[in-house]
Amino acid sequence: MDRLRAIETFLKAIDLGSFNRTASAQGITPQAVSKAVRQLERELSVQLFRRSTRKSSLTEEGRRFADKVRPGIELVNSAWQQVQSAVTEEQGTIRLTASPTLGRVFLLPLIGAFRKAYPGVMVELLLDDRYTDLIGSDIDIGFRSGFPPDAQLVVRELFRIQLLICASPAYLAEHGTPTKREQLERHQLTGARHPNTGRISPWEFQDKGELRFADLPAGFTSNDAEAETQAVVDGLGIGQLDSISAADYIRRGALVPLMLDQLNERYGVYMYYAQRTELPSRVRAFIDFVMAQTGSATACRLTAEELKTLHRRGLHAAATDRSARLRDG
Repeated sequence: MDRLRAIETFLKAIDLGSFNRTASAQGITPQAVSKAVRQLERELSVQLFRRSTRKSSLTEEGRRFADKVRPGIELVNSAWQQVQSAVTEEQGTIRLTASPTLGRVFLLPLIGAFRKAYPGVMVELLLDDRYTDLIGSDIDIGFRSGFPPDAQLVVRELFRIQLLICASPAYLAEHGTPTKREQLERHQLTGARHPNTGRISPWEFQDKGELRFADLPAGFTSNDAEAETQAVVDGLGIGQLDSISAADYIRRGALVPLMLDQLNERYGVYMYYAQRTELPSRVRAFIDFVMAQTGSATACRLTAEELKTLHRRGLHAAATDRSARLRDG
């Protein structure tokens, strides 16, 4: 008798609750299932199932035997799978989820570099502002900005997001440059509508070391961070933007960071995944790759020195534009 196979058949019969379903799952006949169980009973000298013409039920001896052997069988199967996976390591598909802006600005460059290093791994990226249930959606790894997920997950912080008050040089040339929060109410402003709650997010200010919130009237709002950022670039108003969306525009001179004393870093970017005894090697490889490559996340953040330099440069560009308008007008 193949004792290991017989024990697996016995456990499968318990899990599926039927000799017929067990036979179908294992690709054998119901008679073969019954024979394997009888052989175990003969060797153990105990009855594992009570049998009737309609159904079979587990005996107390059968339950105790199952409790004892199941951990060992799972350990054997796990070891088998690990050895097999070593042959095809870093193969298959990884499914990721992220918000649209985070996916495009932060993840896509990482995915491109990862696939060059691991060409056998395919990547599927699902972009959605709403929180995604990893298990229910068959997702391997999630990425989110804001606060860490509170579910029973493994969560890794990647970097802090900067909230920056920004305007285009053209807007500042036409409307002037606010230097205090009280002056903002005299300007055209943009706003962010939270994609999950539908509420417009309040502006956040630092006041003597404390965080204050203010609901400021907005002439333009959007539930998409990139759309709001583009609106500010186009001169629709002043906005409080996240650095993921705004950093590249600031570096290119299309946006000017204002009121640097109001910079806020209370939000983060997080990578999260389900707690599992053994992660597939391709998933582990991607996690390690992200942690090694993220560094200071320069595409999504600006250094303090950069902000000061780009602030001065942007104000100079706005002043030059304003002088030209006055001269031509």
